[in-house]
This record gives sequence, structure tokens and C-alpha cells, in this order.
Amino acid sequence: MDIQLDDIDRRVVYELMADARRTSAPEIAESVDVSAATIRNRIDRLEVAGVIRGYHAEVDFEAADGRLTNLYLCNAPVAERESYASKVRAVPGVINVRELMTGRRNLHVLAVGETIDDLRRIARAISSLGIEIEDEDLVQTDTALAYSPYGPRPTEARKTLDDFTSLAGGSEVVEVTAGVGAPIVGRELSAASKHGILDTEILVIAIERDGVVLTPHGDTKIEVEDLVTLFSRSGIGDETLSAFRGSHERN
Repeated sequence: MDIQLDDIDRRVVYELMADARRTSAPEIAESVDVSAATIRNRIDRLEVAGVIRGYHAEVDFEAADGRLTNLYLCNAPVAERESYASKVRAVPGVINVRELMTGRRNLHVLAVGETIDDLRRIARAISSLGIEIEDEDLVQTDTALAYSPYGPRPTEARKTLDDFTSLAGGSEVVEVTAGVGAPIVGRELSAASKHGILDTEILVIAIERDGVVLTPHGDTKIEVEDLVTLFSRSGIGDETLSAFRGSHERN
């Protein structure tokens, strides 16, 4: 299943890569500036699509109990590389197998052993599968980093990320979070429409506040950090979204 990532998806991936322990939707929502419900929906969608394939602990085995981590640079027949990779993953002590598109050194195998003799045992097990080990070395450090292009822009102020869904016939559904100082904050929906803050063609179909979904009425007031779901048959433009953006986002 292929999907096109938007800004919210990329930020979710970035936050999870930065610290996989932050799988709590409210924590990520605070960083991304959308609702926890939006984050939960995005994580579910990314997992189903296979974009997020799992969550793993980053372990220093030397610090844990003095074990050694070794990298084996291996050659496997290109046509059977995937099959060999599957076999080597079953070798006790192997913790990571990376398949490369190159002809040589196209399998990188990371393994952990108690002693040098244990690493030799792992090497023999790999070789017995018909895989050639071209080189190997002890790993001193292995640092995983989040993919920076998916993260926040360093020179950009935090702003509300709007979750768009386009429907047939040009209709759109948008989830937008009300920011501090937004023109619509503190106003009843009926008054917002009357004073032109919210276009009369825009329907507010749901409001999520503190994890509770509210049914909007004319006398419902929008509060800061409300996640508001909007619907329009003719599309939703920047003028409508600006009603929900905080003062720092409009400057």
C-alpha cells in the first residue's frame, strides 16, 4: 500500500524516529501542534501502509554486560540475496541484516557475542549458509538519528498543521487546531459567521476538546487548541484557515 506523506505524516515519523518511546499520541500532538486523535489516526495509517514497520530499543550491549558487537560485510548471489538474508536472520546472535543493491558486500550483518570465540562461531554459521564474508570489524558506536527533512524547519515558528481530505466534486474536509489569538477563539459559531470570520458556506461538523468530541451548535464557542473539523462543498481556502491561526502564525 503506497501513500503520499503530508507534513503531519512526516512530523509523526520524525518524532518517532527521534525517540520511539514517544508513542503516546498526546506527547507527539503537543510537538506537532495537532490533536491527539489526529496523531493516533496518522500512526495507524502509517503502520497499515507499512511506512512504520516497528519500534525498536537502541541497546548498548557493551554497557549491558560487556558483550561485543560485530559487523560482517558479506557477499551473496544477487538473484538470491533476499533468500540469504532471510536465512542469516535465523543465526543466533544476529540482530540486524541490511540488504544492499550492490553486487559485492550486498549483505551487512550485525551480530552480538559474549566473546571473540562467540563471534567466530557466528561467522562460521554465516559461512555455512553459502555466504562469503569479505570483511568484518568490531563496532564501537552505532547512533540512530531522526531524518531531519521530516522535522521542524529551524527558522520557522510553530504553526498549526491542517489535515486536508479532498472529496469528490471539489468538496473538502479539514481538521484545524485553533491557535492562541486566533480570530475565531472565544466567539460563538453563529457570531463568527455573522461577522464574516467564518464563511457561511463552511460547516463545522465536529469539535474535539480535551479528548471529547462535541457536536457543534450556533452558540458553541471555539477555545484554544480545539480540533475543529470543517466541511465545504467548494473547497476550503487560506482565508478560512486564517480564522483559526494564532497571532504568531499570521505575522
